[in-house]
Amino acid sequence: MITSIQGTLVSATPLHAVIEVGGFGYEVSIPVTTAEKLPAPGAQVKLHTLVIYREDAQTMYGFAAPADRDFFRLMIEHVTGVGPKMALSIMSRLSLPLLEEAIRVGDIATLAKCPGIGKKTAERLVVELKSKVGGSGATVAAPAGGSVVPEAGSPHRDAVAALVALGYKTADADEAVRRSALTLGPKATTEALIKKALS
Repeated sequence: MITSIQGTLVSATPLHAVIEVGGFGYEVSIPVTTAEKLPAPGAQVKLHTLVIYREDAQTMYGFAAPADRDFFRLMIEHVTGVGPKMALSIMSRLSLPLLEEAIRVGDIATLAKCPGIGKKTAERLVVELKSKVGGSGATVAAPAGGSVVPEAGSPHRDAVAALVALGYKTADADEAVRRSALTLGPKATTEALIKKALS
């Protein structure tokens, strides 16, 4: 099994990247959350991959971190009705920490807002994955939309919780904080992430 690919990034869109390795260009399907972390074309890049073989095609899916790839595999192998395309869509809308937290606390509303995901699929995600995501982080209910976000932990989670308290939808707050983190770097404080997201 091909578990990673490392080479020169030739091109990238929000859902695909082309990586050249030894003269061969490999097209890799990626979620938006990975596309946000890619360097400029021409730079070296490494993605953690899962290749799915079918009778009529083989598709390589790539992720910025092994945990993202493993969660993608978990969804397509354990959730009825969730295939690679839908799993990629879910992971494009929410970062892994928020996705796991939504499943852990049964936040159907946030999950159902992912493109192509209805209430029934969101419920299946919770029922079939809740025991597999582990942990039992403390949560706080968001005033807007009934969504639940993590109460404490990483600066990312704290910043998302603060934005939700200000009226942002969970998925929008998560996206704003992810973009802030890309600009400010991995050591950004909660305060800095919030300020950047609001600017």
